[in-house]
Amino acid sequence: MDVNELRGISLFNGLNDSQLAELIDAGTEVPIEPGSNLFEEGEPADFWWVLLEGALQLVRHVGREDTVVGKMDVPGRWAGGFRAWDQSSVYLATGRGSVEGRVLRVPATGLRVLFEAWFPFGVHFIEGLYGTARRIESTVRQREALATLGTLAAGLAHEINNPAAAASRAVDALDETSQTLLASVGRLTHTGITSEQFFGLEALREEITTTAAAPDALALADQEDLLIDWLSERKVERDWLIGPTLAATGADLEWCTRAESLFPERALEPALEWVAATVSMEKLLAEVRESTRRVSELVAAVRSYSQMDRGSRQNTDVVEGLESTLVMLGHKLRGGVEIIREYTANLPAIDAYPGELNQVWTNLIDNAVDAMEGVGTLRVATLSDGAGVAVEIGDTGPGLAPPIAKRAFEAFYTTKDVGKGTGLGLDIARRIVVERHGGSIDFESVPGRTVFRVRLPLVQA
Repeated sequence: MDVNELRGISLFNGLNDSQLAELIDAGTEVPIEPGSNLFEEGEPADFWWVLLEGALQLVRHVGREDTVVGKMDVPGRWAGGFRAWDQSSVYLATGRGSVEGRVLRVPATGLRVLFEAWFPFGVHFIEGLYGTARRIESTVRQREALATLGTLAAGLAHEINNPAAAASRAVDALDETSQTLLASVGRLTHTGITSEQFFGLEALREEITTTAAAPDALALADQEDLLIDWLSERKVERDWLIGPTLAATGADLEWCTRAESLFPERALEPALEWVAATVSMEKLLAEVRESTRRVSELVAAVRSYSQMDRGSRQNTDVVEGLESTLVMLGHKLRGGVEIIREYTANLPAIDAYPGELNQVWTNLIDNAVDAMEGVGTLRVATLSDGAGVAVEIGDTGPGLAPPIAKRAFEAFYTTKDVGKGTGLGLDIARRIVVERHGGSIDFESVPGRTVFRVRLPLVQA
């Protein structure tokens, strides 16, 4: 390696021959062997690595897998050396050979000496910029993550609380109803009820539990009054409980008359009470079943959203991720937000990091709802063009003014009030889509219509 070789690399533009020679003397030429690691993620960044020829993959250990997060494939691309500016710095990824070639390895201490000799002001500037940016980004990203987690946790708690509370109420009511049912059976046995009478009562019960349609509120109120009066005339003591329950199932005076024909006067009340208690138990059990089903769906949505039980990179169902995100943000979508789903049939699965894509959908949907101030139409659509898939998330908010649109993907830029946004949502989304998945993200916005469009390849390079 000589000065002329480094002269052809744009990274070293501005250095004279003497400085290039000093850099060569301070460093060592290291060969690249495909599959071998030159430096390891998490180790002290004691060396500065400059690509001369060949290629390196930058690999990070994510979850249970090694994931390629970048590559060095153009002469002059570099990595590491951070300890020249910060003694606590480590390699952010593993440098793994992919194409045979060479790199120039310069110790961070030697790099620091050269920079102090060549650019003394630059050293102070880089140190200040590096330290300040690192602290700010770390603090803001942590705050963004905590704010998002807190919002999702609060929303999820609200979502789970409703069915859990309904199940709890139903279980309490079941206890009381089961006692009533057992008491009515005991009273029936003391009346000397025959098997024929019981079979007839069971047939009447099946009529109102399998064929009856729920009446409207006004008709139901009228029917309750009629049944309560009918029961009161026959000296049924618990008419105020039995009447409304029977009315809700569609029982009418004709049905009650047929029940009366089966039993003597003293057996009528326990017989009707048995029917009412049985019907109530069926309804309460249905409430418990529906409530627990809803809780199970929420747990499944959380598992799908977090991807905690899956590998980080896999064949990914985009629609599943969108739906789990809508569930997680359900507390923000109630009230004035109408959701329109336009999913392409037989949308192909893509090679992706589903947990990261869910972050993208969360940021885009959350921004859309905020833009509409909780009132409007949210459109979620998927498209397929053979080479990849596209996801469109649109809203009917006021749109982005041109000056704002130009800076939409700029880190730390936000139009939200203090404490409501950090300006990292779209920056994170862009990084995930473009850098992690090789896709693209753009948008179009006019007053009353804003659409963010994410395009993702079927298979990553």
